[in-house]
Amino acid sequence: MKPRPLAQDKSRYKVLTRRTLMLGGIQLGLVGALTARMYYLQVLQADKYKVLAEENRINLRLLAPQRGRILDRFGVPLAVNQQSYRVVLVAEQAGDIDSTLNAIGTLIPLGDNERHRVLREIKSKHSFVPIVVRENLSWEEVARIEVNVPELPGVQIEVGRNRYYPFADRTSHITGYVAPVSEKELTGDPLMELPDFRIGKSGIEKSMDLELRGTAGTSQIEVNAFGRVVREISRDDGQPGQEVATTLDMALQDFTMRRLRSEEAATCIVMDVVTGEILTMASSPSYDANSFTHGLKASVWNALNTDPHTPLYNKATQGVNPPGSTFKPVVAMAALDSGVITPDFRVNCPGVFTLGDHEYHCWRHGGHGTLDLHGGLKNSCDVYFYEVAMRVGVDRVAAMAHRLGMGELTGIDIPNERPGNIPTRAWKLKKFGVRWVDGDTPSIGIGQGYIAVTPLQLVTMLSRIISNRALVPHLERQPGIMEAGKPFDPDFGAKDYPSLGFNPAHINAVLSGMNAVTNELGGTAYGARITDPGMEMGGKSGTSQFRQITAAERERGIKKGEQLPWKDREHALFIAFAPVGNPRYACAVFIEHGIAGGKYAAPIARDVLRECQRRDPSRRVPPDPLIVADAGAASTPDKTP
Repeated sequence: MKPRPLAQDKSRYKVLTRRTLMLGGIQLGLVGALTARMYYLQVLQADKYKVLAEENRINLRLLAPQRGRILDRFGVPLAVNQQSYRVVLVAEQAGDIDSTLNAIGTLIPLGDNERHRVLREIKSKHSFVPIVVRENLSWEEVARIEVNVPELPGVQIEVGRNRYYPFADRTSHITGYVAPVSEKELTGDPLMELPDFRIGKSGIEKSMDLELRGTAGTSQIEVNAFGRVVREISRDDGQPGQEVATTLDMALQDFTMRRLRSEEAATCIVMDVVTGEILTMASSPSYDANSFTHGLKASVWNALNTDPHTPLYNKATQGVNPPGSTFKPVVAMAALDSGVITPDFRVNCPGVFTLGDHEYHCWRHGGHGTLDLHGGLKNSCDVYFYEVAMRVGVDRVAAMAHRLGMGELTGIDIPNERPGNIPTRAWKLKKFGVRWVDGDTPSIGIGQGYIAVTPLQLVTMLSRIISNRALVPHLERQPGIMEAGKPFDPDFGAKDYPSLGFNPAHINAVLSGMNAVTNELGGTAYGARITDPGMEMGGKSGTSQFRQITAAERERGIKKGEQLPWKDREHALFIAFAPVGNPRYACAVFIEHGIAGGKYAAPIARDVLRECQRRDPSRRVPPDPLIVADAGAASTPDKTP
């Protein structure tokens, strides 16, 4: 082997040395840069990244506030909150959502509808918001989920609160119900996205929703690298919603609902003529408000919506129909107030009223003979009120009806009230493009034709006549009645309603005629009178006609409403007040297709007003809330004439 020249070795050494220095310099530079970066991050920026790390480890969650309770006038709970368990899913922690839902489905029943709902909510809500997968879990279901939680990222068991209505279908039209926030109702408020949050959809739950909601709380929690909750660091439950005390007497409401069950569809209202408070507002059939709390199945919703007895409607505030003869006191007040007649004004009833070439018949074919106002009301003589209506005119009748709260919203503090209609000459011209003619007026005198009112308007009308004040019906009671040690005041909350300015003699004349309806032999509701001394009621019967028995039906032997199918029968109405000596309560009863007011509606008014007076707060102490649920169970309504 030939030896390498020395000069060549030196040249190679220099190259290696340069490379070594270059590599060493690069390495030293990298180490220096890394050291500088570490110094920058760990020393100069330590506080900043400590906060960021803390934020990754600690989460702040919004807590739904506890909804305020709804109570009756004595503190009996009508709407409360119950503890429940649910499984929730946090999308940003869950990874593969479909796989997670499949895993949950192996542990607890999870239908396709629930899966689709969860996926929709994940798309519409923030990824950090817990989505409810299933509510109202049993203990066994909770245990199965908890055991498998380590294999279910983003899945947690939470304790929540459900709205519960102890009286179910007996108060649903008053309390209304709450339900989850729909996608259309999302406003951007994070509170609306919480799984525990419900909003009022109807009744007091809707009209007092903001007061019942309360103020949201917060929970500061520590999570691990997998997003699993390690511990709760701090918690602020926020402020619960306000309690709402209603004017309702739950025991009387319960009694009234039980009494109405003998009818296919009916409503009954009792109003305090001193305060304007609604003591009972029963609408039957009804629905269980609890079934709406978690969202209703489509099949159940469709069944309720298509039921011909309309259980979803509050018949007291939404049922609009002709008032029939219960409108005659309005016609009488219009004629008296305008000076067209006096209480002594007399009309001869031969059984028919003739106007031009048209005949208007009285309900009594043979006629009533000669009657004054007292007799006209007592016997509900149609001819008498045909004549009075013609003399006073439709516009003055309409003006009186509006003064008494008819044909317009009464102002009651629950939503979806309907105004009805009181016709005038101008209304007909605008509505149909034709003028009012004399032939339109007689039917106004007996509450038929274009008139349409609600049962709530009927009880408001009667209360205003009795009190001579512009009472406004209401269900919310003024605060302060539940103060400890304070005796119950039946007049608490009475407002200074403006006077209507009626002549007391005119009021007495109308009420005297209504007293005769029930308490004088021959009155149209004499068989439904209250015989208890000091509890006697006065009233006015009515039949709302929407069709007559046809000639073909008469040929088939059908002569009475009872022989017709239910949907073809006339409606039955009765308005009443008690006690007659010093009226405190007004009542209105409406029975859909109930045929005759004096025969079928009056006994309901009798039973309810008698029970109302038995429960008069001036003669008793408030009931024990623990036993009020059974009120009326031992009392069978008296159906004797």
